[in-house]
Amino acid sequence: MPDRMIRRWALDHSTCESPRPLAFVGNSGNSVPASIRQIFYLGEFAMTFSLYDATVANYLQILGATSGFLDKSLAHFKQNGIDPAEIVETRLFPDMLPFRFQVVSLAHHSRGAMEAAKSGVFVPPSGKPDLDYAALQALVKDALGELSALTPDAVNALLGREVMFKLGERSMPFTAEGFLMSFSLPNFFFHSTTAYDILRHKGAPLGKRDFIGRLNMKK
Repeated sequence: MPDRMIRRWALDHSTCESPRPLAFVGNSGNSVPASIRQIFYLGEFAMTFSLYDATVANYLQILGATSGFLDKSLAHFKQNGIDPAEIVETRLFPDMLPFRFQVVSLAHHSRGAMEAAKSGVFVPPSGKPDLDYAALQALVKDALGELSALTPDAVNALLGREVMFKLGERSMPFTAEGFLMSFSLPNFFFHSTTAYDILRHKGAPLGKRDFIGRLNMKK
């Protein structure tokens, strides 16, 4: 959303009689790229938002939920005599990639995306055809563990760094925040949703709450 549209929306939706002008500053008070502007002022209300909040916090919530619904689904499949090997190869439609690829991509577009933001290079995931259901569960838990170790300061320090997406001979340049927000996160949510949908399609007793996972409630 362009800055002028954000400013107009903010003023239109403010409940304050005389809202302050909308301003954006970074943690240090300096201006930051448009894709990760961090503080809104509306009347007496202030909200801080960082690259860590926008990326890693989302990865952790959905990976944690995914780990949970993988476990819940496996219990259902075992109780109903459904071979997990069948699930791993399941596709929602013949021209879509199987469940295995969806879970591998989920890890690749979260843990792998953060590794790319640090190293400066991202390449697409492989299908990893040797991974069974248990290995996919372990992959999600490993990604969750590694991302849990990242600190907000370390992630926010990646702002402005260059990341190159490489696909064969093609290369696409990004900033770290542009890569994470416009490429990594959309892919991450796409593959997590598709993995959930495949399990639901195969009869796993899942609901929206299983997909959303643990909410970040006010403390």
